[in-house]
Amino acid sequence: MTDDRPFPTSGSSHMTSEKVDITRDHAALRDTFASRRYFRKFERITDHLGSVAAQMQVEGELSAQEVKILMRYLVQIGFTFKALSMKYLLTGRDTGQFFGSLAIDTVESGFPVFNELLVMANDVMQAEQHLENMPSAEAIKQQMVAKIVGDHAIPTKLQFALSQRLYYEELIKGQMFWARNDPRAVWLGGDERRRYLLHWAVYDSEVNLPVLYMMELEDSGRNGLPKDERRWPEVQAHLMGQSLGGLKLVTIAKGFDEQFNDLHPKRFRRIHLGPMYSHAYTRQSGPLREVLAEAESPEGQDWALAWTVEELQSERVSEEKVGWFSTAEREVFALDPFGGRGVETGATRVERSIILPERPYQVLVEKAPPGFANIRKFVVSPTGRVLSYR
Repeated sequence: MTDDRPFPTSGSSHMTSEKVDITRDHAALRDTFASRRYFRKFERITDHLGSVAAQMQVEGELSAQEVKILMRYLVQIGFTFKALSMKYLLTGRDTGQFFGSLAIDTVESGFPVFNELLVMANDVMQAEQHLENMPSAEAIKQQMVAKIVGDHAIPTKLQFALSQRLYYEELIKGQMFWARNDPRAVWLGGDERRRYLLHWAVYDSEVNLPVLYMMELEDSGRNGLPKDERRWPEVQAHLMGQSLGGLKLVTIAKGFDEQFNDLHPKRFRRIHLGPMYSHAYTRQSGPLREVLAEAESPEGQDWALAWTVEELQSERVSEEKVGWFSTAEREVFALDPFGGRGVETGATRVERSIILPERPYQVLVEKAPPGFANIRKFVVSPTGRVLSYR
């Protein structure tokens, strides 16, 4: 894969009309310890993402409400990884069962592949049935002790049974990040017009990455949008249908604006979480791979995560004739004026960031690879503190 940018997003050049075998970039973690290290790595990363969001709020780049929404999705991603870690806890061990391994995208994202979330969605529908037919966790633990003491053997099959029970228990708790996370509306106030912040998220099946959306809009309709039995389902269906990484923000926003005459999108954001780079787990090409290889970081610090925020803002309003006797407001969106990049990106601005531990950051500074000068760096210190550098 080649890309002129330091790291790709879901709008990268791989999005073509040609049919591509996306499974070529997938790899299975078949080793027990490699699988567990992978999940521990992501647990640390998701913890740091909360600190990054808080830092962006302090610097005025995200509002308190936006950070709250972002944290909600980060927690859901964390729960999803926790459930998967239980499911694949005994990967590589002889459990007496035909059992697969976690499949990750080693080139595009470093995250689990889209199909893992689809299987989880199916499993959650049958979780209660599975739990009804399983011994309790305490009963399994007692059997494990008896196996160890009585037979002087490692109770691998019982460990597997316990891991699967814990997996289904995690699913029952809910609050997972699914392949589709339908739109919700947050009331922002307003006198003459109601203002809402809509948010939703998807797991992009093309690049296997979580993508978050936030749209601030004004509502000039008769009834409040979330309580409107006609408009709200239509809005939800429309937005989910347009949540494709290959579509530019301006394309999505204009389509929405033209579809709903009494809803006026004023600001629209899309946040790409990833790719995740790790010298031990991924094989992306480019400067970051070289940086991680040269850093030779210890376990838990061999990673870097890209974080890209696209933003589109309404610049002004125009009037457009609709029907014979009426008109409707249409938003005129401001595109990035520098070097004509607005036409290319379809956004008012795009900010790319990288989150990485201190040791890889030091190597990045020393090597100073092309393309990274304008990328914001969030650096995680050994104590877990997140520092921001531009």
